Amino acid sequence: MKHVHVAVGVVRRGDRVLIARRPEDAHQGGLLEFPGGKVEPGETVQQALVRELAEEVGIRVAGASLEPVIGIRHDYGDKRVFLDVWQTSSFDGEPHGREGQPVQWLDQDALRDDAFPAANRPIIRALRLPRAYPVSGGEGLGGDALYQHLCARLDHLRPELFLLRAPWLEENDYRSLAARLIDWCGPRQIGVMLHGAPERLDSLPAAGVHLPWRVAAGLDARPLVSEALLGVSCHNEAELQHAAAIGADFATLGPVEATRSHPGAASLGWSAFVNLAGGATLPVYALGGLDFTAIARARDAGGQGVAGISAWW
Repeated sequence: MKHVHVAVGVVRRGDRVLIARRPEDAHQGGLLEFPGGKVEPGETVQQALVRELAEEVGIRVAGASLEPVIGIRHDYGDKRVFLDVWQTSSFDGEPHGREGQPVQWLDQDALRDDAFPAANRPIIRALRLPRAYPVSGGEGLGGDALYQHLCARLDHLRPELFLLRAPWLEENDYRSLAARLIDWCGPRQIGVMLHGAPERLDSLPAAGVHLPWRVAAGLDARPLVSEALLGVSCHNEAELQHAAAIGADFATLGPVEATRSHPGAASLGWSAFVNLAGGATLPVYALGGLDFTAIARARDAGGQGVAGISAWW
């Protein structure tokens, strides 16, 4: 089977990204795509992307300005493709279709799965997801105390998204706390991810739900009919593959390093994280023993960013 290494460029102008349309007679013709092309023998992915962006859309990009986004391996049946995705917001020239292809700037929130080849869809997820994914701590705190502590920490950090994890609370107490936090976070544009069963989304207007592995393991399809986010806690390759198979938008993977909450527990280490995140077909957050200063390292390792409790709690 043919294997193709493709350099993919996400060119940003604020919250908009540069998008091209594939020729009708090409493989998956008519669909939208991010500009890029094959990495030629002897080229680095950065060299290939600099060349392709100049040839396709007439812009000049310095290789040093490119930052990793995600790596995606996809099997089309007739060929296997590795999409090596990098981004930049620094370029010279006005983009235009040098090969006759239409190009346009689209807001990243306007990118729709069905308009792109299937292999591009994790790119859309990665662009929309933040680098930091804080998880609530405070084990043993009651709902009122946890609410006050969360509001204080969230007001200080102002994350785009956070996970409300409180397995020690009774169901009614968890739902009550979640409802109060969603009301508080809404005007501050902070998305709340619920933790546990997908059914919690039925009565709570949260950003999405994050499944513990024990819940995800029992599913054979995406449990959400809405466009809410679906996250899964994973610890190995098989679990990452299952998360992707049930349509998860992202996963957490760990523990990468030793954690205070589980002293003595085996950790993956960065080398294993690189291999696992690089082989995954969805964005992966590094989790366990990390703070948010490790985001750059997680990005260089092929991850989306860092998830954690002690990182901010």
